[in-house]
Amino acid sequence: MYPARLRPYDSDQMEGTGLIAPAVPVFIIIGVALLALVTSEGLGWLPMLAVGPALAAAHWGPYGVMRIGLLAVGVGALLGTQGEETLRTQAIILATPAAVALASCGASAMRQRREQVLAAVRSVAEAAQNALLTPVPAQVGQFQVAVRYSAAAAEARVGGDLYALLSTPHGVRLIVGDVRGKGLPAVSTAALVLGVFREAAYDERDLLDVVGRIERSLARNLAPDDFVTAVVAGYPSEGRMELVNCGHAPPLLFGESGVSAVEPTRPAPPLGLASLGGDLPSLQVVPFIEGDQLLLYTDGVIEARDRSREYFPLLERVPRHICDEPSRTLASLHDELLSHVGGRLHDDAALLLLRKPVLGAVRGAAEMPSM
Repeated sequence: MYPARLRPYDSDQMEGTGLIAPAVPVFIIIGVALLALVTSEGLGWLPMLAVGPALAAAHWGPYGVMRIGLLAVGVGALLGTQGEETLRTQAIILATPAAVALASCGASAMRQRREQVLAAVRSVAEAAQNALLTPVPAQVGQFQVAVRYSAAAAEARVGGDLYALLSTPHGVRLIVGDVRGKGLPAVSTAALVLGVFREAAYDERDLLDVVGRIERSLARNLAPDDFVTAVVAGYPSEGRMELVNCGHAPPLLFGESGVSAVEPTRPAPPLGLASLGGDLPSLQVVPFIEGDQLLLYTDGVIEARDRSREYFPLLERVPRHICDEPSRTLASLHDELLSHVGGRLHDDAALLLLRKPVLGAVRGAAEMPSM
């Protein structure tokens, strides 16, 4: 079986969502025929038959539109025999739906070609996204992990937000960031950051050195007014999480005492702006024990607004969704985020949740006899 996006294209396949919309042209033709029969206007209604094939072009392929057009012309010809108009007059009246049907066939063919091109572009975009944002497994090292990513441009399916999580000789390391701007330049910058991070995360023992390599690479390749906000984190030893925040939204830490935002002790500028001065990035260490969870996210989450222009209150909403399964937590949180904005985000949004499972509970579940 082919995936839905890669199935061979059927040029005569009826398209659209549901069954009602594609059937509307038939209903219109029937309605016009009834009006012609029951009103005194008679053939005066028949030019309205052209609406049927015109609407069919939005949901049907060329052959389907032609069938609707033939139905319209056939109904018009049948009704024309009931009147007293001359054959020439009837032919002129029927010329309207016939001409519209032919034009609609051409429009349908053009629409299908555009949809084929769009499907190909989306397929390439998905491949690019999978190469850029490598899928994160549910278990990385000793951590449970879940990721949710939504691009504002649904057709592109890739944007300027970035994330990566690796198991390295220096412990598990991860990055979540947001590139200034949108479109292909933002994607290019995100690819640059992720490429440098994946190399440096393995090579550099110190997390600040990882950030330093990213900064130097961006300084050589970015325009003066471009930058990347990011949080780089690492777990080098038991019970110890290291964070380097470069102008990014503070991560949320979930522990026994509740949910708290890990504000940077010394704010640092975004990556790519170190040459402009300001404090250098600093290493922040926070306790991270069994059962704790760390949520990293991008601005698209906390800057999402509802119809009243109210921002999404992430810190307030997260506690109601927290559970022992990160994937379920993010699925529930993401659904509430979409509900807050009315179904569609207007900026890229990424969520990455890291949980250190309780080993005793895991062993107990593994040793429990199956029923």
